[in-house]
Amino acid sequence: MEPIPKDRSVSYHRAVKKAKQIKGFYVHLFLYVLVNVGWFIVMAFFDLLHAYSLYGFWGMGYGHVSMAVFWGLGLLLHGVLVFGGNWPFSKKWEQRKVQELMDKDRQLWE
Repeated sequence: MEPIPKDRSVSYHRAVKKAKQIKGFYVHLFLYVLVNVGWFIVMAFFDLLHAYSLYGFWGMGYGHVSMAVFWGLGLLLHGVLVFGGNWPFSKKWEQRKVQELMDKDRQLWE
């Protein structure tokens, strides 16, 4: 790999950081699917799926549904943090707001 010029090193490191965040999300997604499918197979193999009718929707004895739901919410939040960078009060939003206020202030004094 060729050396990176100093003026591009900041953008390079930012890109590397973003790539690692995306990779982390996909690893998280893979583990979520693997564990939940595996847990379902184990429950089906040992004939434990009837526990949902005995213990209600959340499967109090086994917690598979609650595990999938709450882990899924965590996965959704992880995805929003990695891919949804334009939501309110993010760093990009803050930078845009500062620039907007500076422009407004400059126009006031012109």
